[in-house]
Amino acid sequence: MSRMERILNRDISSHVGTVITVQGWLHKKRLLGGLNFLTIRDRSGLSQAKVDNKDEIEKLRGLQIGTVLQLSGSVVADERAPGGAELHDVTIEVMVPVTDESPIEIDKPIDHKSENLDTLFEHRVISLRNIQETAIFRVQAGVKEAARQYFFANDFTEFNSPKLLPAATEGGAEVFTLDYFGKEATLAQSAQFYKQIMVGAFERAFEINPTYRAEPSATTRHMTEFMHIDAEMGFTDFQGLLEMVDGFMHSVADAIWQTRRTELELLKAKPIVLSGAIPQLSLEEVHELYSQANTDDTRGEKDLRPDEERWISEYTLEKYGSEAVFVVDWPASEMKFYHRKSTDKPEFAERADLIFRGVEIATISMRENRYDQLVEQLKTIAGGDPEADGFRYYLQAFKYGLPTHGGFGMGLERLTQKIVGLSNVKEATLFPRDINRLTP
Repeated sequence: MSRMERILNRDISSHVGTVITVQGWLHKKRLLGGLNFLTIRDRSGLSQAKVDNKDEIEKLRGLQIGTVLQLSGSVVADERAPGGAELHDVTIEVMVPVTDESPIEIDKPIDHKSENLDTLFEHRVISLRNIQETAIFRVQAGVKEAARQYFFANDFTEFNSPKLLPAATEGGAEVFTLDYFGKEATLAQSAQFYKQIMVGAFERAFEINPTYRAEPSATTRHMTEFMHIDAEMGFTDFQGLLEMVDGFMHSVADAIWQTRRTELELLKAKPIVLSGAIPQLSLEEVHELYSQANTDDTRGEKDLRPDEERWISEYTLEKYGSEAVFVVDWPASEMKFYHRKSTDKPEFAERADLIFRGVEIATISMRENRYDQLVEQLKTIAGGDPEADGFRYYLQAFKYGLPTHGGFGMGLERLTQKIVGLSNVKEATLFPRDINRLTP
């Protein structure tokens, strides 16, 4: 048989009454008296074959799940079979035999209880062959594509920033250092400086690339390497920026349920509920509402607690019909040096956190675009040297003219986690990296 004659599992039902050839992995064996049923997996899904010839089934003696097979047989309609048809009168060719028993049961849903995750990740190479696990990452690919399409539709240009840098651009200790031909280099904590620089070139720019944080936290929401959706837009004000992020969320939510409904339903994901416009509450309002409804009093705190993020999502779903909320009016005393203070309310930074299904998935802010003010904030807030290699090229963009601009950063894995309904961001990561894991 030539490669062109191979039929994918999803197309079998359109060949009823003909003899076809399929190729894939042995996914499951069921021996029912004189009847033997094989489930075969390929990139399109599963198919079923009924094998009643003892000589053919003998070819599988001693072989395990994962064996690569070619099956030829007649297509017979059967509503009980995957896709509504199955193969009969089957001839089996073993293409790659597997004699070792799989350490992971790939033919049934894998338990994602927290105590099972280490086993899941240790055998990740095999566990990814489970169709439920595969579905998570098909959804993630769909989220990534939907994000790209939204940006392209809104005239953003995609770029790729370097991940080897001369210094910790955003300060702090959460940075990986390495030897770079005798010099110290760091892995990028974000694309922050580069996406702002790109405003001077493209006006609107985005990238979806890895980010590295030396996070000492072993939590359900932290990793040391993750994919970041970074976007920046010029000639906007704060409300215009929030409207762009609002449009992003609505667009991705609609697109993913159109393009990946099969996978989402397989994963028992809940449809995304968003209001006409994502509601906005100030940080002070969230603290007040939470404190009135709970025994803990968070009024006056300068950040949101994880339990507040969960609570406010439930509140806005009930009150506004939205599983997402913008939390605005963050104290200027806590802002990054490149953030911009509000002109009308200078005690606040023009910043918002986007909370979705109980967790912060994006930080959104306007940037300080005035060169002299930015240099001053770099010195006073970050203690940075404007002449240092980590800052002087960044500052050039402002010295030679940048308009008012702002942007956001959002974790792809965290967004996928919340869309699917997973408990841990690592479950939405192909090969997680945290303080305890550097393999596989």
